[in-house]
Amino acid sequence: MLLLRWVWIGNGNDGEIPPIAVFWALRVLMFIISFVLEDWAIHELIEKPRYRRVAVLLVASSYVTWTYQTHTFSNSVETLVVAWCLVLIERIIASPQRDSLLASTVLGIVAVFGVFNRITFPAFVLIPGIRLIPYYWRNPLSLAVILFSGLCTTFLAIALDTAFYTPHPISWSDLVLHPVLTPLNNLLYNIDPSNLAQHGLHPRYQHLLINLPQLLGPAAILLFTRPHRSFRLYSAISGIFVLSILQHQEARFLLPTVPLILSSVRLPKRESVLRVWVASWIIFNLIFGVLMGIYHQGGIVPAQVFMSKQPDATQAIWWKTYMPPIWLLNGKNEVLRTRDVMGMPGEELFGELGKLATCDTPADRRSMEYLKEKNGTYLVAPLSATWLDPYLSNKGLEGLRFREVWQYQQHFNLDDLDFAEDGVWNTLARLIGRRGLAIWRVTKSCPGKR
Repeated sequence: MLLLRWVWIGNGNDGEIPPIAVFWALRVLMFIISFVLEDWAIHELIEKPRYRRVAVLLVASSYVTWTYQTHTFSNSVETLVVAWCLVLIERIIASPQRDSLLASTVLGIVAVFGVFNRITFPAFVLIPGIRLIPYYWRNPLSLAVILFSGLCTTFLAIALDTAFYTPHPISWSDLVLHPVLTPLNNLLYNIDPSNLAQHGLHPRYQHLLINLPQLLGPAAILLFTRPHRSFRLYSAISGIFVLSILQHQEARFLLPTVPLILSSVRLPKRESVLRVWVASWIIFNLIFGVLMGIYHQGGIVPAQVFMSKQPDATQAIWWKTYMPPIWLLNGKNEVLRTRDVMGMPGEELFGELGKLATCDTPADRRSMEYLKEKNGTYLVAPLSATWLDPYLSNKGLEGLRFREVWQYQQHFNLDDLDFAEDGVWNTLARLIGRRGLAIWRVTKSCPGKR
C-alpha cells in the first residue's frame, strides 16, 4: 500500500487512493505473485527438465492462472499455500538436518496460515504430510521446531481475529475467555446442511464430473492416460475426495488441484493426436478465459463503484450475484446497508423489497430529482432473472415500482443455470441474450403521497 501511495502521489494525484485503484493494484499484484510462486514451486517439485518445461507451460497457459489466480480469492491464496507446503515437505525430507530446521519452521507457519485462510486446506496436504511422520519420528528436534512455530502462528492468528471481530479493544481475558476461532467457526458453519442450502446444494459428483472438467478442459482426459504418479497428484485426489463430501460445490474450491494435476499429466505421444489436443487446449482456454475473466459476474465491481456515488442510497439488495466487496464503497458503507440475499426465492425477495422501499414521490418520476432525497432503496440483479419481468413494467399506483438507473452488459450469471427446468437451449438463450447486470431504484405507493 505504501508503494502504491508513492506511485499515486508521483503521478500528481492528491488525497486518498480510490478503492478502485487499490482493487486493480491487488489484481496485478496477485497475478505477479501467482506466476512467480507457482512457477517456482513447479521447478522445485519436478526434477526432470523435460517434464518441468511441459508442466510450467501448461500451468501458465491455463485460463485458471490468468483469471481465477488474479483474484484475491481465499481459494487463489490456498493454491499457492498448498503448492509451497508440498515444496517444504520435499525440502524437509531431502535436506540435511540444519536446512530442514528452517524448512520445518516455515512449514509450521505456512500450514497454520493455510488452515486459517481456508478450512479445506488440510485435505490437500493430508497424504503428502504422512511422509513426514517417519522423518519427525527420527528427528525430534525438527518436530519440536515445527510445533513451536505452528503454535506461535496459531496464537498470533487467534489474537488478530479476536481483535478484528471484537467491537472493543481486546484484553488478555478476551483471548482466554472469548477467543475467535475462525477455522472452528468455519467448520461448524459448513457441516450444517441448512447453511449450505442458502448457497445452493449440489450432487456429490459435481466436483468430479462437472467442476474439474470445467477447470482443466482437454487436460482432464489426460488424467486417464498414464499420468505421473506423484504426491502432487495424490494431493489433488485427496482434496477432491474430501471436498466432494460437502454438498455445496463451486469450481473455485478446486483451484489448488489445477497446478497439481497439470504438472502430473503426460501429453499424447502421437504427433497427430498431440496437434489435436494442443489446438483444443488453446481454444478451450481462450473461450473460458474470456468467459470467466470478463463476463462471469463481471458487473459486480462496476455496480459497486456506481453505488458508491449514489447520494440517496441507504439500502442495497444484491440478488443472484456474488457477494459484493463492501470496501469498494469508499466510505459510503457508513450510510449504505448492503444485503446479499444470494438465491432467495422471488416471493421472499419481493417481501423484503416491500419492507425497505421508500415512498414514491413526484421526484421519482422526473429525471434525476430522486438523487436529492435522503433515503433510497436499490436492487442489483442480473437481467437474466426473468422472475422480475412482470413487475418491472408496473407504472400504476399500487405495488412496487422499479426504475432502472444503471446497466452493464459484460455480465453473465453462470451460477443461475437451470437446465433441468428450462432446457439447455432456453437456458443458454436466456444467459447470452439477456446478459448484463442492472440496478433498479425501488419505490412503493404510500397513502397520501400520490
